[in-house]
Amino acid sequence: MNFLVHRFECDVPASPTGPFAGVPLLIKDTAMAVAGEKLTSGSQFHADVISGSDGTLAKRYREAGFVFLGRTNVPELALSFTTEGDFHGIARNPWDPERTPGGSTGGGAAAVAAGVVPIAQGSDGAGSIRVPAAHCGVFGLKPSRIRNPSGPAMGVGNAGMGTPHAVTRSVRDCARLLDATSGPDIGDAYAVPPPARPYADEIEREPGQLRIGLVLEAPDGAEYDDDCRVAATAAARLCEDLGHAVELIEPELDHSGLKWAWRTIAATSAARGIDKAAAARGIDDPLSQLEPVTAEWIRLGRSVSGIDYLGAVQVLEASSRTMGRFFERCDIFLSPTTAQVAPRLGFLRDDSVGFEQSYNRFWNHAPHAPAFNASGCPAMSVPLHWTEGGLPVGVQFGAAFGNEGLLVSLAAQLERAKPWFHRRPDLKWMATPVAEATS
Repeated sequence: MNFLVHRFECDVPASPTGPFAGVPLLIKDTAMAVAGEKLTSGSQFHADVISGSDGTLAKRYREAGFVFLGRTNVPELALSFTTEGDFHGIARNPWDPERTPGGSTGGGAAAVAAGVVPIAQGSDGAGSIRVPAAHCGVFGLKPSRIRNPSGPAMGVGNAGMGTPHAVTRSVRDCARLLDATSGPDIGDAYAVPPPARPYADEIEREPGQLRIGLVLEAPDGAEYDDDCRVAATAAARLCEDLGHAVELIEPELDHSGLKWAWRTIAATSAARGIDKAAAARGIDDPLSQLEPVTAEWIRLGRSVSGIDYLGAVQVLEASSRTMGRFFERCDIFLSPTTAQVAPRLGFLRDDSVGFEQSYNRFWNHAPHAPAFNASGCPAMSVPLHWTEGGLPVGVQFGAAFGNEGLLVSLAAQLERAKPWFHRRPDLKWMATPVAEATS
């Protein structure tokens, strides 16, 4: 399945303490520093990078009692919704080995779906927790901006759009993990309202009657396939059965502007990271060590002007205000998580189509996911539906900034009404070559 790319030398305390004492944890191979361990971001260019110390989030994981097992597979520089990198190879979906587990937390979601670990750490800059959760049939929550710390050595990713948390099998584990890791860090550039109560307490609380805005049409030329529309429609009916009020309504977002802004910011951030590392290591031509599409990201980032970058940040700020107004009318935003079920390998990673087409496929694959990164609002993918062929289909629920507690309460209610634990992928194919197992 190729979900694990680097195994840690586990130093297990004799008597681990904390709410997750002794629980194994896999760490995503990007953005989170673990002392003495590699951090390659899925790239040959970073093959020899070793973190000198734990980041704040890693320290909080250790204090919670986790035992770190290793790094999970990611696409190069986490710039894709499929985990098919050259450096670490292809990660496969446990439900169908010829399909992607998603990205960029693809390796982590595959490991959780396969039952290897109950929790895998991840991060989400445009849907990178929610998309893999949807494709692998697990639960994935992207918290509000800076709910979990990203420092101290690293800033908040992509102008505040990047947010760390995890994919899990249960809502309970997700909530208790957030209780263990969330909270401000010294010198944070942003702030988020503190939770009203522990997230674990939200599991037992009924959310009350919610006003839910349902979206079934994808914006700007994207299109939701039938399975994803059916999944969201069925979720809306389930919510109505649970006493919530559902109506077709969506925020008046500038989707084309957001698409431009995300690309501008992501490209600039990637170029800054690569060029800074190349200068420090005396590398004259870092692009020669990158995949073709990744190299195009760097070239684009180098060409962005300060005026354009500021304009992109202002698009994010406008998105925050738009989402804020929307959540005065509705409590929850409901949509498909992705536009298609897990695509076959080679569709989202196809270097032959060039940068523009590659980016269009990326953006159109989860067209309502990035708005929650741009605005900083929390959102989750819930595994409520499976196709007739047995593939999982995630449904996205979003809430107002700082309102993860409401999402946890609703997710727990949905989990009780339509549990997903009994659904497990058939992993017999792992015992034989993939070509033979899928022929």
